[in-house]
Amino acid sequence: MNKTSVCNNKKIFYHGTKADLKKGDLIKAGYHSNYGSRKKANFVYFSATMDAAIWGAELAQGDTLGRIYIIEPTGDFEDDPNLTDKKFKGNPTKSYRSKYPLCVVDEILHWQGHSKDMLEQMYKNLEELKKQGIEAIND
Repeated sequence: MNKTSVCNNKKIFYHGTKADLKKGDLIKAGYHSNYGSRKKANFVYFSATMDAAIWGAELAQGDTLGRIYIIEPTGDFEDDPNLTDKKFKGNPTKSYRSKYPLCVVDEILHWQGHSKDMLEQMYKNLEELKKQGIEAIND
């Protein structure tokens, strides 16, 4: 399958990260996660909302600037169980995961990050979860 044939979905999805990607690149499972203890990720994660993608870009580990990409899933996907009915009833963040690659369609170059206070509170929340031994669902 060539890269142009996988990038043909019509619904808009986003992926926030610190990785430097180009149009047509595939984001695949099987690499170290951008979050937590950086275990090998069995899924790739994405969202239909910019806000969730912004959190992904801001919270990803690394020293580079966060980036947000418009992506298209290349296969089946499901609601992200890390958020759906665990933190939020239903799936208001429209967050998903897939074992299939995500195809990079474009990059969002201009976006507004969360406030310093909101980021500090999120880091505190994540630190508390870490102390409790709570990791992302990865199976």
